[in-house]
Amino acid sequence: MERAPDTGAADRTAVLAEPTVPVTAGWTARLSLATLAVFMAFMTPIQVLLPLQLERIAAQDKNAALSLVTGLGALAAVLANPIAGAWSDRTTGRFGRRRPWILGGALAGAAGLAITAAQHTVTGVALGWCLAQAGLNAMLAGVATPIADQVPLGQRARVSGWTGLMQSFGLVLGALVTTLLVTGVRAGYTVLAVLTVVLALPFVLLHAEPPLPRALRPAFDPRAFARSFWVSPRQHPDFGWAWLSRFLINLGNALGTLYLFYFLADAVHHRDPGTGVLVLTAVYTLCAALTAVPVGALSDRVGRRKGFVVLCSVVMAAAALALALFHTWPAALAAAAVLGGGYGIYLAVDQALVTQVLPKAVDRAKDLGVINIANSGPQVLAPAVAAPVIAHLGGYTGLYAAAALVILLGGLLVGRIRGVD
Repeated sequence: MERAPDTGAADRTAVLAEPTVPVTAGWTARLSLATLAVFMAFMTPIQVLLPLQLERIAAQDKNAALSLVTGLGALAAVLANPIAGAWSDRTTGRFGRRRPWILGGALAGAAGLAITAAQHTVTGVALGWCLAQAGLNAMLAGVATPIADQVPLGQRARVSGWTGLMQSFGLVLGALVTTLLVTGVRAGYTVLAVLTVVLALPFVLLHAEPPLPRALRPAFDPRAFARSFWVSPRQHPDFGWAWLSRFLINLGNALGTLYLFYFLADAVHHRDPGTGVLVLTAVYTLCAALTAVPVGALSDRVGRRKGFVVLCSVVMAAAALALALFHTWPAALAAAAVLGGGYGIYLAVDQALVTQVLPKAVDRAKDLGVINIANSGPQVLAPAVAAPVIAHLGGYTGLYAAAALVILLGGLLVGRIRGVD
């Protein structure tokens, strides 16, 4: 079994120390597989399975139904991620702080997917999807934190590039499985549930994580525990600006991707929107792969993060603007390539930047959970924004123009961070 980089440290506080020993390629690969499991499990339903399922249940109100289900699921994610992260920070068992939450979250997420698959009403789908999101976000709390726990600063953008790439690759793999390898919505959910657990096991079983000594776990005070989820932007301004920048970029991305299936069907008039989503996602992922790891390595080499985030926001905004102006299949392909290249930069560099603005080592998972609200929160807000924009402010042209503006603003705000170059 591979040992965590700092297990040999004599000081019992080594578990909270800034990591200095490089992680191995095998460690990165296993963490990437666990990350793949998370994002495959909750991105594929959003992009493929939920639209298909809800179109059969409520064909006349499919947009509203999708907005309701994804919005409620994202709300469950907003709550589950930081709460699970906070309890992960306090976990003192011999299996470490993160692995129990990765495995438990995977099992709960898989159960939620199976329950969602069996539903035949919008309410049932929403309840099942909320359970899936809660479990998967508990798992995400476990897989997002080892980079801050274990990876030295000089490796962080490269490792973040690999794990970040799994976000896009998860959707490609999930779309392949649910559109080409299995037939039927229920079978798609079932296969995703199984893969979620299977892909989490290598990291859970082969990574020996140092446990948190009980002496370092603070006494539980419900009020203090609740207050800990508020990270004051006055006291920690870099954390606040990083959160807001991520929120806006992810809001723009959510506005642009939430209705992609319907955009292809209703505006581009693609004859097979499901396959179209798969093709666009494959192009997007390939271009993200071409930028994520190389730019992550470059960021580590030069020791700079903010300029790369600004660059990616400009590139992503240009792609969204192209979708606003041109509702054709070639334009969609070109936009997917540009968007993927920009998002690949973002996945690698922004995650590394965020790990450098966390307030306290003892609260890494909780604070990353708060940061991850900037990932899940836009999924709650995007449906509320997108539906009236499509209906009253220019349809898909207005939607993608709004996405471009929000993404660009998010990139520019990263310049307010002072403690990171």
